[in-house]
Amino acid sequence: MNREVYRVVKTGSLQGLKRMQEELPPPGEDEVTIQTKAIGLNFADVFSIFGLYSATPKGSFIPGLEYAGVVIAKGKNVKEFKIGDSVYGTTRFGAYSTHLNVGKNYVFPLPKKWNFAQGAAFPVQALTAYYALIPLGNLQKSQTVLIHSAAGGVGLLANRIAKKWNAFTIGLVGDDTKHSLLKEEGYDVCITRSSSFQQEMKQILSGKRLDLVLECTGGRYFQDSYELLSPMGRLITYGSAVFTPGSSHRNWFQLAYHYLRRPKIDPLSMISENKSVMGFNLIWLWNEIDVLKKHFASLNELHLAPQRIGEEFSFDDFNLALEKFRSGKTIGKVVVTLS
Repeated sequence: MNREVYRVVKTGSLQGLKRMQEELPPPGEDEVTIQTKAIGLNFADVFSIFGLYSATPKGSFIPGLEYAGVVIAKGKNVKEFKIGDSVYGTTRFGAYSTHLNVGKNYVFPLPKKWNFAQGAAFPVQALTAYYALIPLGNLQKSQTVLIHSAAGGVGLLANRIAKKWNAFTIGLVGDDTKHSLLKEEGYDVCITRSSSFQQEMKQILSGKRLDLVLECTGGRYFQDSYELLSPMGRLITYGSAVFTPGSSHRNWFQLAYHYLRRPKIDPLSMISENKSVMGFNLIWLWNEIDVLKKHFASLNELHLAPQRIGEEFSFDDFNLALEKFRSGKTIGKVVVTLS
C-alpha cells in the first residue's frame, strides 16, 4: 500500500519536515492497519522535529503520537477489532501519515458519540493530565491545584479531572484573553504570568494550602511555584516550554541561555521543607503496555467530555498547523484532519 507521510529528513527546523510518498507493508500478526482520519499535535512533536527530544528516533523519522481513523486491515492474531471499526489511540511516533500500522494494544474503540478529531485530540494529553494528577500527584479530595498552561490541551483536561476530586483549581496562562475560557471550563481562579506572579498567588491562596502544581513551562515559574508549595506539596513537571524555539529554526544561543538559567532545587532543602518534585516523560508508558492500559481504563471511568478543539488544519497545511502550535497562541487542542 502506498501512503503519504510527513517525514523529518533533518532535525533543527520545521523546514526539515517533508511530505513524501512511501510504501506501507501489510500489518504484522498483532497489528492493525488504520486509515488515518485525524492526528493530534503535541509539544513532543515540535521538540522532536527540532532535535530537542531525547526519545526521538535516530535518523529520519515520522513524528506524531496520536491518531484516530478506521481499521482497513489486520493481522491474524487480532480478534479485538474488525474491518471498518472506528478507533483511536497512541503510537511511539509515526502518526503523521495517511495510513499506519499499529500494535493492537495501542488501539482503542472510538467512543460512539465522538468524531475522529475528538478521538485524535484525547489520548496523549488526557493520559498526561491523569498520570500527573493521580498516580504521581496523589490528588486528594478538596486539595488546591495550580495548573500551568491552563488553556492548553493538558491544562483543560487536568482541570476537568481535578474537579472530579472537588479540587480548588488555579489556572495560569500567558494572556488575559484566555481567562474567559478558563472560567467557562470551571477553573476557580485565573491568573496571568507576570513579574508579580508570587505576590498574586499569595493573595489568592490567602492562607490556603497549595498542595499540587502541574508545571510544564520551566524557568522562573517553576522556581516560584516550588517556593509557593505547602509542606507535603508536590510539583509535577512534564515539560519545559521555555525551551520552545522562538522561530521556525533552532537557536543554540537561546537554548544555552535557558539551559544555564534552568531551575535548580537543593535536595537538602526539599527534605527540610517537606516538598517533592517529580518529573515524567509520558512516552515511557509506550514500553509498559500493562501500565498504559491500566491508566487508560481508569481514565475512561471518569467519563470526561471530549477534548476542546481549538483549531483544525488540513493534511495539506501540516506545516502551518505546526507553526501556529509552536507559537503558543492556540487554546485547547490543535488537530490535523484528513478527508
